[in-house]
Amino acid sequence: MKESILEKAMELYLKLGFKGVTLDDIAQEMSISKKTIYQHFSNRNELIEAVAKTIMEEIKCDIDTLSQGQMDPMEEMFAIRRYLRKTLEGKFQLPIYQLNKFFPEIAQKLKRDQFGKMYESVIDNLKRGIALELYRDDLNLEFVIRIYFAGITGTKDTDLFPEDQFNIHSVTNLYLEYHLRAICTQKGVTLLEKHLKETE
Repeated sequence: MKESILEKAMELYLKLGFKGVTLDDIAQEMSISKKTIYQHFSNRNELIEAVAKTIMEEIKCDIDTLSQGQMDPMEEMFAIRRYLRKTLEGKFQLPIYQLNKFFPEIAQKLKRDQFGKMYESVIDNLKRGIALELYRDDLNLEFVIRIYFAGITGTKDTDLFPEDQFNIHSVTNLYLEYHLRAICTQKGVTLLEKHLKETE
């Protein structure tokens, strides 16, 4: 039953957003009592957090699929960026926006989890880039991964980048270029320029 509640909640949240769906709505859709939901989730926030974690896990699995070493490390970063752009413009756009706006404590907790989940794939990308002489070999990897994560999450801050002044996708593309130019060798910059032309 818990899994069924989670699935129905996700279906409704993806369609209407976290803010627009109550536990009563979920119970009514499933023809169960709200008490049944409380047997598995102590409150609405716990259910929202469970759904949000499921969404993040789906995104992580898709990114892991892209990070299989089939592309050069730089191409991989552009592919992940394209995937995230498509995803955040698609079915996850409304719930993620509302999560950050109306449930900041849950969003902050998930942000910490997100860093842990992306750590290995980014470290792997950096190490492969260094081995291929695309990234500088004097990089402090622990610093770079954290500054990269801070930048990627920071570009979504609408206080720093007001929507009437900045297009979020342009900002994240600019940040990715900024990040890569900072860590690339001359060989890497040449490849970066090629990728930039292909993504214009």
